[in-house]
Amino acid sequence: MRTLLHNARFFTGTELVEDKVLLINGDRIEWFADPVAAPADADRTDCQGGLVIPGLIDLQIAGGGGYLFSSNPDPEALAGITESIISTGTTGFLLALPTNTEEVYHAAFRTVSECRHSAVMGLHMEGPFISHARRGAHAPELIRKPAADNLAALLAQAAGTIKMMTVAPEECSPEVIRLLTDQGITVAAGHSNATFRQASAGFEAGIETVTHLFNAMTPMHHRDPGLPGAVFLSDRACASIIADGIHVDYSMVAIAKKIMKERLFLVSDAVEVNERGAYRHVRQDDRFTLPDGTLSGAKLSMLDAVRNSINYAGIEKFEAIRMATLYPARLVKAAGRGIIAPGARADLVIVDSEMRLKGICLNGIIRLKQ
Repeated sequence: MRTLLHNARFFTGTELVEDKVLLINGDRIEWFADPVAAPADADRTDCQGGLVIPGLIDLQIAGGGGYLFSSNPDPEALAGITESIISTGTTGFLLALPTNTEEVYHAAFRTVSECRHSAVMGLHMEGPFISHARRGAHAPELIRKPAADNLAALLAQAAGTIKMMTVAPEECSPEVIRLLTDQGITVAAGHSNATFRQASAGFEAGIETVTHLFNAMTPMHHRDPGLPGAVFLSDRACASIIADGIHVDYSMVAIAKKIMKERLFLVSDAVEVNERGAYRHVRQDDRFTLPDGTLSGAKLSMLDAVRNSINYAGIEKFEAIRMATLYPARLVKAAGRGIIAPGARADLVIVDSEMRLKGICLNGIIRLKQ
């Protein structure tokens, strides 16, 4: 089936296209056409003057729709989480799984391996090989010391479901990092007490990115720039950032963007209300906390993060969109995602001039917001 989107501007991830229509064939992008040359038999969707952009990509989200995945690692919860996330304009995501028990890990691996939904890209293992000193909301009794044998066993059980892993570089030998990268896993530095030198050594060993820049890591200091300083000076390492104005002040988002340019991308780090298991999240007006008040996660969608980056951090609109589409997709080598191009996935979002959600296209199927 062919579908045609018209009465819209299109941002492909690299350019703005106007006065064209976009053709979709099944679940793939066909390409642009002149309106007068468009096939008459295609199903037509009027985008009502909106902006069509690639579907958003979130590499760190722990729950939604009333479920926290680490406390409900089953198919029913994953279905609820997925539908909730898609409804906000995110068409591809990694489930964040915090430091946890063997039982939870095994259930999560099984559930994700059996899931066939296109939006579920895999797991982001946030731990267990992290720093006690910078654990944040992670359960201290579940943090482990990495070694080649216990990591190899974990990877065997995961059976390819792990796409990203956050580790503390000061806790991981080059051999451990190499075991991960050899499996095609994107390794991130985070929840780390690393010095500048330890973080830089981690990047040299194969760590490609940093998890939620500035949060749960050594701060920048004039005598030791720490992990933030190391990623700033790197010429290739990326970093995610939570643009909610709570985890990171918007001025720091702007500073990091000015330094890192296209190496900085957005994540939501969103969690969900949960009253059982190792992670008990309480919903506040603008964030989630542990019962003792410790900041534990964001109350944020990826589209919120894009709007905040534009409105409060002064980031140019199309660059903010790339931070939630092209850049994260490129980091995890998700071919055909985060961009509008011939043969790419027909995963799209329709927004208005204020970047408010007006419609979603997932696998070529369009849902307009009523």
